[in-house]
Amino acid sequence: MGSTIVIIFAKAPVPGVVKTRLIPALGPAGAARLALRMLEHALQVAADAGLGPVQLHGAPDAEHPALQAAAARAGATCLAQTSGDLGERMRSALTAALRRSPRALLLGTDCPALDADVLREADAALVAGADCAFVPTADGGFALTGFRREALTAIDAVFADVPWSTSAVLSSTRDHLLRAQLRWTELATLVDVDQPADLIHVPPEWLGPAVGARAADATWP
Repeated sequence: MGSTIVIIFAKAPVPGVVKTRLIPALGPAGAARLALRMLEHALQVAADAGLGPVQLHGAPDAEHPALQAAAARAGATCLAQTSGDLGERMRSALTAALRRSPRALLLGTDCPALDADVLREADAALVAGADCAFVPTADGGFALTGFRREALTAIDAVFADVPWSTSAVLSSTRDHLLRAQLRWTELATLVDVDQPADLIHVPPEWLGPAVGARAADATWP
């Protein structure tokens, strides 16, 4: 087994609570089903990458049966996310991982195109000497970040005061990286699935038949 801890952040797939921006297209139950399918995909990708232990960090806690079952099927450890905003929770997870391992990757579950090869490429960048690595997303955020232990003390500064859930997430993070004098690598830009128009990037078989057919049509909605 490798020397990189892979962390996955996910919300429990509760209808009406998860993937709420997709509810107009999928309904509350459909959005929750897609959230679970994307979680299962992320866990499988992390396992297939073969980089090291996989951790599922659930929100609001780790007790939801779907989170527990998905983690067990993938051989992952299921933990609760800490309190605070996204940056604080990411800092906490990455810091704990880097105290145990030379490298750590952290990803969400919203990017179907994020595969095992991308995880390996990010890890290889860290092995080659980058302090951190990112997979940008088309909406101005990022789908994955990774750090090596040598950059541990700078993580607090990198994720402080980032305007989360805006198009300025990655640009703000770049500014922090420059101020911290860190070297980073950016991989190819991918697409997060957040809005109904993004469903064209979801494999049709992950959706119900009617929605899957519409999502396959690039002119929808």
